[in-house]
Amino acid sequence: MNILDENVSSIQRQLLQDWGIPIRHIGYGIGRKGMKDEEIIPFLLTLSRPIFFTEDLDFFKRSLCHAKYGLVFLDIKRDESAIFIRRLLRHPECDAQAKRLGKVIRVSYAGLLSYHLHAKEGIFYDWK
Repeated sequence: MNILDENVSSIQRQLLQDWGIPIRHIGYGIGRKGMKDEEIIPFLLTLSRPIFFTEDLDFFKRSLCHAKYGLVFLDIKRDESAIFIRRLLRHPECDAQAKRLGKVIRVSYAGLLSYHLHAKEGIFYDWK
């Protein structure tokens, strides 16, 4: 289940849906509007295999790696979120739900920086 943080615009959500990418949006049918950062992780643990996409740097921490969810920090312009989410979902290292679980990923123009569960250092993947 792909979930957008409330801070991702509804325009970007609509683009993803138009492209056929299944997505849920905090405050729009899942969770509630105004959820605090500290409420997000416990909420994700109640869901089945969620991948959480956010523009909030507070979620890009190796210590947040967990086998039951994946976190994706979008370090790009706000109006490009949908494009980069689609690129991530097509990237060979992230093209399956199982490949995104247990990771905290930073998406940037240069590529992906991924922290894996139980790994000491992050791994960088460029856009292919």
